[in-house]
Amino acid sequence: MNVQHGLDRLMKKGYKYTKKREDILRYFNQENRYWSAKDLLRSMRASHESISFDTIYRNLYLFVQLDILEVTDLNGEKHFRIKCDKHHHHFICLMCGITKEINLCPIHDVIKELPHYFIEDHKFEVYGTCPTCKSA
Repeated sequence: MNVQHGLDRLMKKGYKYTKKREDILRYFNQENRYWSAKDLLRSMRASHESISFDTIYRNLYLFVQLDILEVTDLNGEKHFRIKCDKHHHHFICLMCGITKEINLCPIHDVIKELPHYFIEDHKFEVYGTCPTCKSA
């Protein structure tokens, strides 16, 4: 997903466009990694001095609800990234939050293990340390 797709989805669902919302999406679109709300707040304060943590969280969870951002838990804290356009899974570095696509999906094996269950959604993530962080 790119910034314009996210803004289009936001407005299509009846939410207002704001410069803050656009800047949030631009922040997440800059790199292929997960970011915390604290990371976002630090960055946003440069151009929006009075932005509050509440505004950050409210918008982050709105974007998750609208399927613009995805969320994961890293070290006990929620981290967010721009939603991917195609189905795949991620390796996530526990040190820097960078992600790498994994184009293997285990859902077919899971379905075989649960033949009488209806699976609505799934998420598969692998956590570890990327080569850059490991060598640092």
